[in-house]
Amino acid sequence: MRLTQGLMRALATNPDGAIRISRDGARSYREAVPRIARLAGGLRAMGVAPGDRVGLLAFNSEAYLECLFAAPWCGAVIVPMNWRLTPQELSLLMQDAGIGVLIADPDGLALAREMSPRPACWARTILIDAVPGAVPEPGAGADLVPYEGLVAASAPIRDAERGGEDLAGLFYTAGTTSASKGVMLTHDNICANAINAIASLQVTEESVYLHSAPMFHLADGASTFAVTMMGGAHAYVPRFDAAACLDSIETLKVTNAQFVPTMIKMLLDHPDARRRDLSSLRRVLYGASPIEDETLRRALTLLPNARFVHGYGMTEVSSIATMLPGRYSVTEGPDAAKRRSCGQAALLCEVEVRRPDGGRADPGEIGEIAIRGPNVMKGYWNRPEETAAALRDGWMHSGDLGYLDEDGFLFLTGRLKDMIKTGGENVFAIEVENVIAEIPEVAESAVIGIPHPQWGETVLAIVVPRPGKTVEPQAVIDFCRAHLAPYKCPRRVEIRDRPLPVSSAGKILKRELRDPYWVPADAG
Repeated sequence: MRLTQGLMRALATNPDGAIRISRDGARSYREAVPRIARLAGGLRAMGVAPGDRVGLLAFNSEAYLECLFAAPWCGAVIVPMNWRLTPQELSLLMQDAGIGVLIADPDGLALAREMSPRPACWARTILIDAVPGAVPEPGAGADLVPYEGLVAASAPIRDAERGGEDLAGLFYTAGTTSASKGVMLTHDNICANAINAIASLQVTEESVYLHSAPMFHLADGASTFAVTMMGGAHAYVPRFDAAACLDSIETLKVTNAQFVPTMIKMLLDHPDARRRDLSSLRRVLYGASPIEDETLRRALTLLPNARFVHGYGMTEVSSIATMLPGRYSVTEGPDAAKRRSCGQAALLCEVEVRRPDGGRADPGEIGEIAIRGPNVMKGYWNRPEETAAALRDGWMHSGDLGYLDEDGFLFLTGRLKDMIKTGGENVFAIEVENVIAEIPEVAESAVIGIPHPQWGETVLAIVVPRPGKTVEPQAVIDFCRAHLAPYKCPRRVEIRDRPLPVSSAGKILKRELRDPYWVPADAG
C-alpha cells in the first residue's frame, strides 16, 4: 500500500466531490490532486530527494493536508512538528530527524526564528499563506519560498510510488513520561491504520471531518487518511476553539469530529452550544482518558444523533489499537458496563496483556498491553536499543498496564512508569484518579508518586476545582478512603487554581508534575 494510492482512489471514485469545504467555498479532488503534484514538483526542484525528511510546522489548514500527500508523492518522508514545543526542543527535533526543508505558516516561522542552535535547513523554508510574487520580509532568509507561489510556478511530477515498507513519516512522541522519540511509520503502517479508522468510525464519501485536534498528531491523522481514502471532505479550524468548532459543525454540516474529554466539556459549557444546529454530527472519536458520566450524559443530550467512540492507541501503532463502539458510550442499560473500557481490538490488530515473564495474562489479570498488526511501527529513529526493547517477537510492548475482560474488552489501569510503589504495594494512578473524578467539585486531577523516606513513594493527588467551586484536601482524602483500600489513598492533596499541563493529545504531562519532587531529591 502507499499513501498516495488513497488519494488517487478518491480522485477516481469521487472526482467532483469536495476534499475541502469552508465558508469560502469548496475544492474538489479533481482540482486538488494537480496542486499536490505541483507542490511535489516544487519540493523536488528544491532538491528534496526520495527518503529526505521534510518538516511541517503549522496550524491546521488545507495546505497542511496537501503537504501530507505532496511529500510522499515526491518520495520524501514527512515530519509533522508539535508547535507546542519550545524553540530549543524544535531545534533538537529538526537536527535529530535531519530535516532538509521546512514548511511553516507564519506562527511556525516565528518559532523557527527563535530556534537555537539554528538548524542547517533554516535557509530552506516554504512559507504557507504567502501569496504568489510576495517579497520575503527583511532578514527572513534568502531562500524563504512563498507556498502558493511554489504551487503555481512548479511543474507537476509523476508519483514516486513509494509504498509498503518504505518510510512515510517520522512522528515524534508526546513524551508524557519520557523523552520524545521519532517513530518511523511506513506507508503500510499508516494505510492499515486508516482502514482501522474507516471500519470503526464508518467513514464514507459522505463524511465531513472537522480538523480541530492538531494535525501534527496521529490521533487526527487516523481520520485524515481515512477520510481522504474514502473520498470524503475535510473542514478546518486552525486550532481548537469551542466557538469556531460549533460554528463549523453547524455551517459546514460536519459529520465526524475528534475531541478529548476536556474539549467536549468546553463545547458543552459554551453559551452558544444549545443555540446551534448540531444535528449533522454522527461520530465523535475521543481518547486520552475515559469520559466522565456527567459529561457523557450532557453530550448525549446536546448531540442526540452522535455516537461517541472511545479509542486507545499510541504513535507507535499509527495510532489505533482498540475502539469502543458508540453503543457502549452510554450511562444506563446493559451496554453501560463497558463504558470505562477502551473497547476491543481494531479490525487489523491483535491485543494481548502480558505478564512480566512474557506469558499471556488471564482475563481480569493486570499486565502490560502488547499489540501486533500491520499498523505497528518500523522502529524508533536512530534508537536501535529502544526499538529492540519495545518490539519483541513481533509485538509492540506499549508500557501501558491494563487487563482484558472475558469478552476481550480492554481496561487501562495506568502506565508502567505511572505505577506507584509504596511500602511494597502497587498503586495504579488511574484507579485513584477515577475515584477522585466522581467528586462533583473536581474539574481534573492527577495522581503521582513522590519520594518518601520510609515507604519509598507516597501517593500525592493534584486537584483542580471546577470554576467557582472549593475543594478541601481532607475531603478528597476522606472520599478516597470510602472507595479505596487505605494504601491506595492519597496521603497528600495539592489544590491548584490553574489547569494541569497537557500534551498535544490532551494527556496530562505527569513528568512535569513529578520533576519538582524527584529532581531535587536526585531520586529515580
